[in-house]
Amino acid sequence: MLRSLYSGISGLRAHQTMLDVTGNNIANVNTAGFKSSTVQFQDTLSQVARAGAAAQAGAGGTNPAQVGLGVQVAGVSTNFSQGSAQATGRSSDMMISGDGFFITSKGGEQLYARAGAFDFDSQGRLVSPDGALLQGWSAVNGQVNAGAGLNNIVISKAMVAPAEATTGATMGGNLPEDAALNTELTRDMKVFDANGTPRNVTLTFTRTGTGWDVTGADANGAAGATALTFANGAAAPGSALTVGGISVDLSGVTGFAGLSTVAVTEANGNAAGTLDSFSMGADGTLTGTFSNGENVVIGRIALANFTNAGGLEKAGSSSYRETASSGAATVGAAGTNGLGALTSGYVEMSNVDLSQEFTNLIVAQRGFQSNARIITTSDEVLQELTQLKR
Repeated sequence: MLRSLYSGISGLRAHQTMLDVTGNNIANVNTAGFKSSTVQFQDTLSQVARAGAAAQAGAGGTNPAQVGLGVQVAGVSTNFSQGSAQATGRSSDMMISGDGFFITSKGGEQLYARAGAFDFDSQGRLVSPDGALLQGWSAVNGQVNAGAGLNNIVISKAMVAPAEATTGATMGGNLPEDAALNTELTRDMKVFDANGTPRNVTLTFTRTGTGWDVTGADANGAAGATALTFANGAAAPGSALTVGGISVDLSGVTGFAGLSTVAVTEANGNAAGTLDSFSMGADGTLTGTFSNGENVVIGRIALANFTNAGGLEKAGSSSYRETASSGAATVGAAGTNGLGALTSGYVEMSNVDLSQEFTNLIVAQRGFQSNARIITTSDEVLQELTQLKR
């Protein structure tokens, strides 16, 4: 049989694969995180019709004569270039700007994905649309240990920011230098104990001949007193008052005439609070805003990168799995070790270029037609051969 007949068949098979890959790219043009693929061809073995010969003293050398036996698919490579960003406005949606993959866990298997459309399940865990659990590091007392093992990212409304006892406060503003003797100004300050129970501390400022006397008393009967003096309107360095274990810094209070604006400017401590909302930083750090006004770090999303991302195996549901060709995953926080930054409220769309894919369709179609013509022509030659004897 003619070699061209089988070369044409191999061409049909190769271009059919190209059509399949191109069709899959176009089908996923709106799939979040999808990465397009391209087909590479290579020739198959060539039959040697005549071997080459080395040059001799009386004759020149000759080149080998070889006839190719067709084409085959050398490989299907994945293009991991950045896709366009689509705003969703959902805080649980995330996009990687740069290199890296989200790490997910499904059925005990660790997978990797570029698609960042996550949502919450009934336990407050961030999950992909197919139920894979997003991985990262949970915070302990507001601190993230990136050296610890990965676990599920959980953001639950049941989270509680613990109460913190008030240990210090700062006062600012002005005490009127021209106030009459024995003038009293009273300011109340809300403080908390270790259980988050609030109480008031009352600070009383009394005008004296040399400055102001400051006394403090709280609801538990604790008391404290100090004298506050001024030089050119500035309080003496180190001016402070201690009431019930709470140190009140008075060094920021001024003493100019005509203004009575003294007030508490800052105090630590708070009651316990529940989670109201959360936000994500560029490094994947998740910060919760609690009902007591505290902002507490609750976790950090982990990303992975590979020496050869093209060696990853597609596992379905826009996920990939590690292979010997890809190498082991390098895990880290976003923005470190070559990993991209994270953006909340966006998802990465497919990087399929429709103009290129439709051009590839035309190329594959014409290639298929041309190889079909090889088979037709070879058949006609065989027909002529069988008709030599009539």
